Amino acid sequence: MYDKTVRRRRAVLGLLVACSLILLTAYFGETGSGALHGVQRGTSEILNPVQEGASRALKPIRDLFGWFGDTVAAKGQVEELRRERDRLRTEVLDGEVQTADYKRLASLLQLDGALGLKDKGPKTGRVIYQSSTVWYATIRVDKGSDDGVRVGQPVINEEALIGRVTEVFGGSAQVTLITDTTTKVPARAGPRGEFGIVEPASAGNPTDLVMQFTQPGARISRGDRVVTRGTEPEDRQQSLYPVGLPIGHVTHIDNAGTDTQEVHLRPYADMRSLDFVQILTRPRGPRS
Repeated sequence: MYDKTVRRRRAVLGLLVACSLILLTAYFGETGSGALHGVQRGTSEILNPVQEGASRALKPIRDLFGWFGDTVAAKGQVEELRRERDRLRTEVLDGEVQTADYKRLASLLQLDGALGLKDKGPKTGRVIYQSSTVWYATIRVDKGSDDGVRVGQPVINEEALIGRVTEVFGGSAQVTLITDTTTKVPARAGPRGEFGIVEPASAGNPTDLVMQFTQPGARISRGDRVVTRGTEPEDRQQSLYPVGLPIGHVTHIDNAGTDTQEVHLRPYADMRSLDFVQILTRPRGPRS
């Protein structure tokens, strides 16, 4: 029974193929006005309205599928554009950071050259922590005893003196800033080099220092530069700070001309924005 069915199906298939070949041969062999061409034209006239109606009826469905496809493709493009945007933004930010770092380091080198600090053994480090307390202004840098850093060594940034080393570890060191209430720096002000001691004017104000113990007749004016005094030949103890390190400029004088006059100055360095610093590991000159 199964074999008869298979043979019957094969016979029908062969007959259909043979008929198709005959019809195709006849179709291509006759002229355009032949019977088969007429049948084709008639069939087309009948089916074309049906096809057009079906096409119109299915158009919303095709449009819906097209909309879904376009939406998915658009979402993929948006995600790709976002990734590209984030990558470019990261590159721009990295470039800005590198440019700022380069400018700071270049300024440090310029200050070294201007003040003749190359023989002071400068060690460049980056600030890795900054204290936020009011009474104690300190930072921590990524240079320590392994780099030749010792307690008491002065520290500068690209603008001026910022403080001194007060605690040392193997790979880092703590620096107490000149705005800390415990700091006192011997200094000179103005073209005549008037002597005084610079210390914070008040706790928690990193933009105001005061120079005390100046002579009542000292010729100091607003805008005068204030620098470290350094060590005089007659001094019994050598200063921690080399001579001539910039500190700040005079802003105003309280009780001018009296024994209690106070010379206020604004530090050159912004203590709230410290990044790269230099520790002068040989502040008193190279050792023999």
